[in-house]
Amino acid sequence: MRTYTGPSVLVIDELGYLPMDATSAHWIFQVVSRRYERGSIVLTSNLPFSGWGGVFGDQVVAAAMIDRIVHHADVLTLKGASYRLRGRGVDSLPSVTLTTGDES
Repeated sequence: MRTYTGPSVLVIDELGYLPMDATSAHWIFQVVSRRYERGSIVLTSNLPFSGWGGVFGDQVVAAAMIDRIVHHADVLTLKGASYRLRGRGVDSLPSVTLTTGDES
């Protein structure tokens, strides 16, 4: 845990790219909680905050993390074509629809 709580700036890239099991969600929550008001976090995600409950498997955990992250944050939302697609003849990525898994 010291590895992630010690640096003055911690970068977490692509949070939400893959769903987390309960143990991983607990671990990342602990990192964010222990760094809260003690060290900076630069965090990237391709999901809006409304999709984080699905990543962490728990809306309460997601809300608690978001609360800590945005308290002193500058939140930037980037729109537009992907940098990785530049010059590839592709204008955009296919849209993604988030589901809760409760749909029949």
